[in-house]
Order: sequence, then structure tokens, then C-alpha cells
Amino acid sequence: MASEPIPFPQTLLARAHSPATAATHYTERVAKRPLYVRATSPTPSARAVRRRTLNDRKERSRKRSQLKPRPLSAAKKRALGLLEIPKEQQKYNIYKGLHGLWVGYMREILGLDGERAFVTAQSGGQMLVSADLHGAILEVVRSRCVSRVGVKGIVVRDTKFTFEIIMEKNTLKSVPKEHTVFRFEIPLPTEEGKDARKPLVFEILGEEFQARAPDRANRKFKMHYQPDI
Repeated sequence: MASEPIPFPQTLLARAHSPATAATHYTERVAKRPLYVRATSPTPSARAVRRRTLNDRKERSRKRSQLKPRPLSAAKKRALGLLEIPKEQQKYNIYKGLHGLWVGYMREILGLDGERAFVTAQSGGQMLVSADLHGAILEVVRSRCVSRVGVKGIVVRDTKFTFEIIMEKNTLKSVPKEHTVFRFEIPLPTEEGKDARKPLVFEILGEEFQARAPDRANRKFKMHYQPDI
């Protein structure tokens, strides 16, 4: 009668211990070793399932938002030079086309089509204040700083406190709005067979433009005397 094969764990134990000790270790630690079984979890309620689904969705959304590139702050933009106009692009002729587009834009918002060529502070003042001035040819006519008077060029950047303009000498100049009066003209369209009409001339107080155009549209402006300029 063939003898039963000796289990492999018992053979390994017999190499390190005596036969009696090896048999004891095999019986207590291998053959009769307890197997701990985890209790069966109860069926989750519908509320728990919804809560788990919602938490999983929030976690996936959080991970996706972390992968999205965040916009640069103003300090980082200045450090990278993104707010500066390159020297090779500071040419007056480059922005002449922008001025032509701006003239058409101003004619449209002021309604200067056909024979109409009369604009008052009541009829077009609020629209003029909230208009975008990028492309306008501004000229400083009065200022507390005398050296600014006569500066003229195309607006290439309208910040909160300054107008950056390109002059005809291909020079970029930043003109503060405070204590400064600017002048610009809007040419009127001409009809065939008629003489050219004089352009409309406007003077604006720079202090009233110390805000973005959408913010200026909701402001109420009052007429007052400026003794500084």
C-alpha cells in the first residue's frame, strides 16, 4: 500500500526542526490555522448610493479643475513682459488702420449717418463716455504739467490711469489722465457732389475716464469747474 505523500510545508519544517516539533508547527500553524472571514456588508440605502455618486462626481471634477491652466496674474504678466508693446511694433503707420476702424465705430454709436451732424451732451454724452478709445487720435490741449500740452498720437492702450499713445515720430508715450484735457476729432462722411464737412471736435476730461469703458457706462457724471487746469 502506497504511503501518503508528505505535504511540502511539512517537508520544509522538517529541515529546520525535529520531526515532533515540525509536526506540531504544521498542525497548529498550517493545517488548523484559523481563517478570519469579514462579515457581509449590508445593502446600502438609496440615499447612501446617491451620496457616494455625488462625492465621486465632485472628486472627478476637482481633479479636472486641477489640470486646467490657470490665468496669469497681473504681476506675472508684467514679469513676462506681456503688457509691453515690442519695440519693432511701435510704428505709427501700423495703427493707422485701427484709427480708421475707430472712426467708423464712433460714427455708428453716435448715429452720424446721413445728414445728421449735430451731437449734444444730452444726446451723445453718455455714449461718448462709455466708448472704447483704442484707435482714437488724442491730443493734450490742457494739463497741469505744461510739458504734456501738444502731445498727440493714436491710443494703443487705455489703462485705468493713463493713455498710451503712439506719436508720429514712432514714439510710445504714456500720458496720465489726471489733471489733463484731451481733444479728438470725428470726420463726418461726405456725399458725392458736396463739399467735405468739418469734423466734430470733442474735448474730454481725463479724470472722468479713470475706469474701464463698461464701468464708465454706469456712472453718473456731473458738470463742474476744474480750477487745476
